[in-house]
Amino acid sequence: MVLKTFGWSFAVTALGLVAAVLFGGWTAFGVVAILSVLEISLSFDNAVVNAGILKKMNAFWQKIFLTIGILIAVFGMRLVFPVVIVAVSAQLGPIEAVNLALNDKDQYQQLVTDAHPSIAAFGGMFLLMIFLDFIFEDRDIKWLGWLERPLAKLGKVDMLSVCIALVVLLISALTFATNAHQHGGAHVDKAETVLLSGIAGLITYMIVGGLSGYFEDKLEEEEEREHEAEEEAERAGKPRSAVALAGKAAFFMFLYLEVLDASFSFDGVIGAFAITNDIVLMALGLGIGAMYVRSLTVYLVRQGTLDDYVYLEHGAHYAIGALAMILLVTIQYEINEIITGMVGVVLIGWSFWSSVRRNRALAAAEGKAETSDEKTEVSSGV
Repeated sequence: MVLKTFGWSFAVTALGLVAAVLFGGWTAFGVVAILSVLEISLSFDNAVVNAGILKKMNAFWQKIFLTIGILIAVFGMRLVFPVVIVAVSAQLGPIEAVNLALNDKDQYQQLVTDAHPSIAAFGGMFLLMIFLDFIFEDRDIKWLGWLERPLAKLGKVDMLSVCIALVVLLISALTFATNAHQHGGAHVDKAETVLLSGIAGLITYMIVGGLSGYFEDKLEEEEEREHEAEEEAERAGKPRSAVALAGKAAFFMFLYLEVLDASFSFDGVIGAFAITNDIVLMALGLGIGAMYVRSLTVYLVRQGTLDDYVYLEHGAHYAIGALAMILLVTIQYEINEIITGMVGVVLIGWSFWSSVRRNRALAAAEGKAETSDEKTEVSSGV
């Protein structure tokens, strides 16, 4: 199971590390290895959230996510995206930006650093909306009940997530953005840029998420009919089959996954510049990490891990909220990538341990119930 799921990741790792040695020797090998670990640590929460969405899709669209999706993730976000942001921010042509990335790494890093406020605002708002919509939804299973129960009641207020996100964006623009960090330690006023980029991130979330939700809702009647058919099959002793999203619904869920992955990759791409400004090594290291995130997503789906450890999804969304706030803070202040990665690891680790404790408690309760039933049978002479 492990080899089948992670086989491509192992192969890409081997090829990437060999390419690094051929490109820049053992120093490049070390840089690529570090970048791979950085990407995995920063994106573990991405895998958990992706798995929660991917398990709703049928086998065909899961395969699309692993093939076309990985091409978008590796070549689009980890290779093309750093060049695009430089081209846009510096008003350069694509060829000029590529030439700059390959031949003038210092100037390239400077331009990417200067573009960070707009990137952080866009990604921060997109991720913040994911977090807010999650915590304001009334769920049957609650992890931090003392917090989630009152928030679920507040979530009944229409457009509350959007209002809070806009307030956070406004505060960020009036505080962090007025003294935004730039290359060389300089600080400039980027309030207008942050506002526009943040609104763009909010609009992107609403469009992609809205379309996904719309087509999901369109399938509710069909799912209800299939659910009735499943119940009839169960009564007849036939195996049940889970309803999986397909067609337009699955397409927009796939689109949502790709935008989500793009938002998660912002911190990885920016953080990579703290280690190297070589675009080739960056693409190799982040690409290897992205492969493991994809494989981990599939592993979680196929093993049913999210069903067994019910608080994992909660922990991942709290990590998303933390990452969103960290991105907004980095508009003005530099935050070490290790801190960013550890926040996600701690929250997910905590939710995993809480899930384990819950499972043990349920198992103990079931054991006591069975023992009680056995005693009742014996005492009644059965």
